[in-house]
Amino acid sequence: MSQRVSDFYPTAFVTGASTGLGRAFTEMLLADGVRVWGTARDTARLAELAKHNNFTPVALELRDSAAAEGVFIDADSSAGGFAIVVNNAGYGVFGDFAATDFAVWQEQLEVMLLNTARLSHAALRGMRARNHGALVNISSLAAEFPLPFQSVYNMAKAGLTALNESLMVETAGTGVFILDVRPGDYRTDFEGSVRRPPGETTPAMARAWVAFGKMMETGPAPAHAAAALRRALLRRRSGTVRCGRFFQAVLAPLLARLGSLPIKRRVQAKYFDLP
Repeated sequence: MSQRVSDFYPTAFVTGASTGLGRAFTEMLLADGVRVWGTARDTARLAELAKHNNFTPVALELRDSAAAEGVFIDADSSAGGFAIVVNNAGYGVFGDFAATDFAVWQEQLEVMLLNTARLSHAALRGMRARNHGALVNISSLAAEFPLPFQSVYNMAKAGLTALNESLMVETAGTGVFILDVRPGDYRTDFEGSVRRPPGETTPAMARAWVAFGKMMETGPAPAHAAAALRRALLRRRSGTVRCGRFFQAVLAPLLARLGSLPIKRRVQAKYFDLP
């Protein structure tokens, strides 16, 4: 009989479980027999998942870091200690960095990096005490190949990847492992959820937005990312998981390692139809 994730990790906490990659991760874990506590700001969006006997809906607002940590601690206690924690929730903001009010960028950085780090901190404390668990932080290939006009999204994901790398060192030799998952473009509603602050749209911004939309529309289905996460969980060791279309997840990182930064920048500009 083939191994299932629940053979090693019976419980999981997944943020942003209502849609996109978070929904796919949740469905994969449920299919593998894991009991999942999944979050959304509005639990009504979790109604379909809640029909599953092994799913528990959780209301969580990541903008309030102290309250979010409290929600996590309560859920962790009710679960007897989560074996897997997947920090997936986040959002995009598309705009010119200097032309956009800085409060917009500050909120995004706090939600996607600082508050996610706070949940990681709470999760890791319990895992270290039990000497068992998998902390999965969903970063992005944008940490390596920044998206144009999404500067703070890139910054937050690069910071999350740096945190993951640091935690891999700190948990080495223990029963806890860290997964730095870096998805590329997938067919999700992420594009529709990207905020576009008011302001002038330059020709370069317009071209980049069209290119971004096309990439999202033609990417793999979210189940592809969930399968990559499943394989990584069954390996039971820390590491980086790049997933997405072949060019983004395999070829581009290889070319970036072999080439120079100016070449990498030119390729990225071409990719987004920029000068």
